[in-house]
Amino acid sequence: MNDHDKIIDLESRLTYMDDTVEQLNQIVSEQQLKIDFLERQLKQIASDYNEFKEQLAPDIVDTKPPHY
Repeated sequence: MNDHDKIIDLESRLTYMDDTVEQLNQIVSEQQLKIDFLERQLKQIASDYNEFKEQLAPDIVDTKPPHY
């Protein structure tokens, strides 16, 4: 394998790696959007839960029974 062939091989590998990195970047970006969405949903659910808990039984306190 001469130097020219080695350069062509390296350029091909670099192009493949660039494409792979771009695909991985796209996947990570999509996952981050999903994580952000799920975090917002979780915060909303926790807020709704606390509101409902206060509305339904404001005098009930979440504590462990005495035998614990």
